[in-house]
Amino acid sequence: MPASDIVTVTRDRLGSVGVWQAVLRMATPDAQRAYARRVEELGYGSLWSGEGVGANDIFVDQAVWLSATSRLATGSGIANLWGRHPAAMQIAAASLEAAWPGRTVLGIGVSHGPAIERTGQVYEKPLARMRHYLDGMDQPLAPNRIAPPRVLAALRPRMLELARDRADGAHTYFVPPQHTKQAREALGPDRLLIPEQAVFVGTDASQARAVAREHTQFYLRLPNYVNNLKQLGFTDADLEGAGSDRLVDAIVAWGDVDTIAARVREHLDAGADHVLLQPLGPDIDAALPQLEALAPSVR
Repeated sequence: MPASDIVTVTRDRLGSVGVWQAVLRMATPDAQRAYARRVEELGYGSLWSGEGVGANDIFVDQAVWLSATSRLATGSGIANLWGRHPAAMQIAAASLEAAWPGRTVLGIGVSHGPAIERTGQVYEKPLARMRHYLDGMDQPLAPNRIAPPRVLAALRPRMLELARDRADGAHTYFVPPQHTKQAREALGPDRLLIPEQAVFVGTDASQARAVAREHTQFYLRLPNYVNNLKQLGFTDADLEGAGSDRLVDAIVAWGDVDTIAARVREHLDAGADHVLLQPLGPDIDAALPQLEALAPSVR
């Protein structure tokens, strides 16, 4: 299938809104199955989570969700290239595509220095590493295997350009709609753009920002995100600790259902194809009621 057709078909299959859930990977397989089924029942188009080297295997997680549902697409956000050989990455994703046709999006990323160095590897030249890794992936597959759509975790211009030239698009994370507009301009109209948007349903500003800062304080320790936010105009003062109110409000959409739905629309108007909502809270029991409340307004 030509690249343009893959993008068109994937856009149609995903719809406007899906779910990204970090805490899902800490749940039991039975709880993950139940969560995936409920996400599908609510009408969300996809379910995504991340991967930590030595912590979980995102392809196994996706298989758990796929086996429990009938229509839901799944995405890796991201499959970590430091954790597997490029041929293993390619065949794992193609195997999911063979077993559940049209229900897998492969998101690949270079992760972050602190996370990778804890595994004993040297994190250097991430752009060159990604380019070389894609060379390794792009070897012919067996005749009965077809690669699913591929998106790269990308924030800054050069990785976005690589996503445009060597993939079907980009998956962005920890970004405001301002970045979505810039990413669409870099990708052009013929590539997928799938941003994550953290959310918290609640109108008490103190409570909402306290929950939001539990999320932002982790990511503000990672240089890739910090450098991207500086490029967007946030200052050192905004980035201190768990972030200023200005930064927290830009990264986490909080408030009533209509306020959060308006943030989703901002991303879509800025050029996103599919917005991934990440409801914040300590576990999936805290996340699911938020998805249930949001579903009628954001689908």
